[in-house]
Amino acid sequence: MTRLALFGTRRSLRILERNALVYRSQWLMLVSGFFEPLFYLLSIGIGLNHLVGDLHVHGRVVSYATFVAPGMLATSAMNGAMIDTVFNTFFKLKISHTYDALLSTPLEVTDVALGEVWWALARATVYGASFIACMALLGDAGSWWVVLCWPGAILTSLAFSCIGLAACTYVRSWQDFDLVTLVQLPLFLFSATFFPISLYPRWLGAIVSFSPLYQSASLLRGFSLGQFDWMMVIRAGYLVAIALVGLRIASQRFRRILTP
Repeated sequence: MTRLALFGTRRSLRILERNALVYRSQWLMLVSGFFEPLFYLLSIGIGLNHLVGDLHVHGRVVSYATFVAPGMLATSAMNGAMIDTVFNTFFKLKISHTYDALLSTPLEVTDVALGEVWWALARATVYGASFIACMALLGDAGSWWVVLCWPGAILTSLAFSCIGLAACTYVRSWQDFDLVTLVQLPLFLFSATFFPISLYPRWLGAIVSFSPLYQSASLLRGFSLGQFDWMMVIRAGYLVAIALVGLRIASQRFRRILTP
């Protein structure tokens, strides 16, 4: 088996094409995703921004909305990736048995896993662009470097889609989704999305620093504010490493589940 085949081949793009054709009749579900960033940012800008006030970020004073917006972008990328690769994939894997039909074609098991990641990234590309556009229109972008948040959001989606795909293979029933939420919610609340990590106790900050959502939020915040340092390379590498590990586990688990 070649190294490429460990993760899938170009035939995985057929899964992307298949999902796009399916959603063509469910276009309203895709369009609804464009309203999420608007509601997120309006709620922060109209409400909490005036209550919290300004924050100091690496020697720069920024509004609370400007601080939170990149974190919300990271959260949106995480949630979208997890929905696509955990909930939707579970339905196709265990309920509708869509993958059993797909594997009657020349597609390999690894192509199926990689194809679902391509689909999650395709949606993240579109939704990430709309989120950043809303940030710019509402004045929540810290600099013109905010355009780099787009590939950053796609990288975030890649990491969490691979994690979600691997996690999906361990889900036994709908009740197990409570465990997924049990992991997602602390990530959302404690990954320095709403407040700087310096406000946390030292022991909690050390734990939070290993969170992939924290790494993503910090990376996107640096892009948005135009504050670049060598840690951003490490953060990006951390997300890539998680994506590769997650995709490798997902490919192995898909092979074990779907191969007779």
